[in-house]
Amino acid sequence: MELIRGIHNILPSHHGCVLTIGNFDGVHRGHGQVIGNLVSKAHHFQLPATLMTFEPQPMERFLGANAPARLSLLRDKVRLLDELEVDRLLCVNFTHAFASQTAETFIEDLLVKKLGVKYLVVGDDFCFGKGRLGNFDMLLNAGKKHGFTVVSTQSFMLGSHRVSSTAVREQLAAGNLEQARRLLGHPFILSGRVAHGKKIGRTIGFPTANIAMKRNVVPVRGVFAVRINWQGSDSYEGVANVGFRPTVQGQTCQLEVHLFDFDGDLYGKHVEVELVAKIREEQPFESLDALKQQILNDANQARALFGNDAS
Repeated sequence: MELIRGIHNILPSHHGCVLTIGNFDGVHRGHGQVIGNLVSKAHHFQLPATLMTFEPQPMERFLGANAPARLSLLRDKVRLLDELEVDRLLCVNFTHAFASQTAETFIEDLLVKKLGVKYLVVGDDFCFGKGRLGNFDMLLNAGKKHGFTVVSTQSFMLGSHRVSSTAVREQLAAGNLEQARRLLGHPFILSGRVAHGKKIGRTIGFPTANIAMKRNVVPVRGVFAVRINWQGSDSYEGVANVGFRPTVQGQTCQLEVHLFDFDGDLYGKHVEVELVAKIREEQPFESLDALKQQILNDANQARALFGNDAS
């Protein structure tokens, strides 16, 4: 899959495509249905299946920390979309300048002149342009004028159910990892680079890999049984805490993973952490000894979930 970073990197050779536009947050099964149709149409027209998404996501630009929790970072999204056989991913920098252009400019300059769209799939609630005045009906009329077909994503529901990123967030927030996995069609993964922490875990016998969350809001909180891997590695099991570490007065949301049966150096590595099952909510403890005992209990429970024991 070709990644086009920014409108300024659209080349004349990128003209002509079938296109879908959206956040595609989490790349869930509903998204998969839409993309499957797009890929089929791309084969029919013999054009690249192209997906346009935005960084940051529009709600993050407008609402900041009050935006919905993000399910997937761009790096995760690229991997998932590549697996669905998208040919090109156009990642648009969602600036205030981009958001303030007119709907007509968005259609005529970007969709028609630069991308040469032949077939377009968007949500029927899709709004765009200054004042969010652009809508589905405007796209339908533009399609008639410029010769491209416009189809609503509502045409591609999974049975009678509409799978949504909101529904996935709700299941994750409730700790229903298996239900979230069914909606996503793949495991829920948090990824990031391992950085140096305060080394507190090491002093109580539970060294952890510390991963800062590059998100305004994290969709999960608590203690989880996890699997972790990185480029070229085996998959390791472990226990992880996602949260603010109240016992040690943490100020930022962080992912801390204690790996079972591993004694290596992960600093600087980009890791993927699959949340398998929720064990408990995050909570403060009166002392590091109390925290140590609870982590031991959490680790034993996680091992039991994986069919292991501590022996």
